[in-house]
Amino acid sequence: MRHGGQILVDQLVAQGVTRVFSVPGESFLAALDGLHDSGIENIVCRQEGGAAMMAEAQGKMTGKPGVVFVTRGPGATNASAGIHIAKQDSTPMVVFVGQIARAHRDREAFQEVDYRAVFGTLAKWTAEVDQIERLPEYISRAFHVACSGRPGPVVLALPEDMLSGHADVADLPAPAPRPAAVSAAQIAAITEALHTAQRPLVIAGGPGWSQAATESLAKFAENWNLPVAVTFRRQDRMNNDHPLFAGDLGVGMNPKLGQRLAQADTLLVLGARLGDIATDGYAILDPTRPGPRILHIHADPDELGRVFHPALAIAAPTAEIVTALAETSGKGDWTDWSAQARKDYEAWQTPAATPGAVKLEQVVAWLAANLQHDSILTNGAGNYAAFLHRYYRFRQFGTQLAPTSGSMGYGFPASVAASLQNPDKTVVCMAGDGCFQMTCNEMSTAVQHGAKPIVIVANNGRYGTIRMHQERHYPGRPSGTDLANPDFAALAQAYGGHGETVSNQADFPAAFARAQASGKLAVIELKLDPDMLTTGQSLSQVRAASLKQ
Repeated sequence: MRHGGQILVDQLVAQGVTRVFSVPGESFLAALDGLHDSGIENIVCRQEGGAAMMAEAQGKMTGKPGVVFVTRGPGATNASAGIHIAKQDSTPMVVFVGQIARAHRDREAFQEVDYRAVFGTLAKWTAEVDQIERLPEYISRAFHVACSGRPGPVVLALPEDMLSGHADVADLPAPAPRPAAVSAAQIAAITEALHTAQRPLVIAGGPGWSQAATESLAKFAENWNLPVAVTFRRQDRMNNDHPLFAGDLGVGMNPKLGQRLAQADTLLVLGARLGDIATDGYAILDPTRPGPRILHIHADPDELGRVFHPALAIAAPTAEIVTALAETSGKGDWTDWSAQARKDYEAWQTPAATPGAVKLEQVVAWLAANLQHDSILTNGAGNYAAFLHRYYRFRQFGTQLAPTSGSMGYGFPASVAASLQNPDKTVVCMAGDGCFQMTCNEMSTAVQHGAKPIVIVANNGRYGTIRMHQERHYPGRPSGTDLANPDFAALAQAYGGHGETVSNQADFPAAFARAQASGKLAVIELKLDPDMLTTGQSLSQVRAASLKQ
């Protein structure tokens, strides 16, 4: 006989789980007890949003469900930001939520929440386990659902009286391997379409990639001389140094890449959903109007034809498709087309000067030139991230952790998870002053568990992205976007980390070297000019342009 918490944890061991993230709650004390002697590392976080983001980052890095435990009511709703990230980023994740006792349902008992209603549109599947004997069944299904088709988050609610009860029940094994069957006919259909293309463009993105898959993509591109673009925050799907890499279809994309997308007559979409970011709000490609021929490859058949009508739709894992395509070859009359795509990318990487003594474009360019190629870069959301997207070169798979959902606060928890998963690699979190303060309390988590990311805080004293839009629509009337910030270096030191403040560009390399040598959590605050706004415009320029209109 085992109590429910022990049954649950034994099932996690069977699933191969080695690390979970949590904020403890009295509603799942039995699960905490089960974790005690399990050998599973429990990373105790400071807020459920940070815990869920760490679990999501774990899922991104490993391709296996990240696991998080949160308590009922406010604990669960705090975690919703991380659940939403996992949904939009197609990341496998399993969320265990403490729940009120079964006998108290529907009385609005203390912290009672209807989880099926709250998470019904955020998660792939939401359920509540009423019978202790069915815990292995529910957990097995949760891991299957989280990984199948288009991966995503699953939420399981655990009534506290069920979890503390006892039962004699057998464990279930981990999900069986699902060998993919990519047929010769599918590959032939793709290559036959490419043979008739005049202006082809490969678009790589989505989940299900590996270093081997990115190498296969490069080989396929070489065999066909095809330009390859990647979708938003999926820049590690191809070595950015490769002569056929054309850039990313993200927020603030290279205008010439956007033009190339509009001019292409054939799009081979590998694993991506081809959403609003990649199409600039459906302005470049409009699903209601005729457009280029789309060859869409996605693991989930429900994503094929969901928005854009594909001329060819293949439901298959991306990695298996690109592995097979790497063994094909053929070239059309598009040599100049591919060469110009690369020239446009390299020209876009030439830094445009921003105002101030510290220049974010030079900081990112220095990182791109000096970091080891296996270094992991994380970020949340804000104008500062555009500098990373534009000027950094990702050379290996698994080196970019960023939310395609655009969630602020993600970068730092993700960097903590990345450092724990990869203790021998350099992990750098790029954060804005507003973005970092949403989750900077997780510095305590990092110090407690030995994570040592280096956080570079771009401090311009405001919510920069919102101010940018504000100045465009209501120039000269700032409202609600200025920030009063702490001394970030001192704050890091107060948590037991290393802190630096950089007010002059020439001081950055030495500050980074000291942060790296410290061997612990480090924060480098960049004192940016308040007029600094985007990679292409200052605040005063945006305001002046808006006033002229």
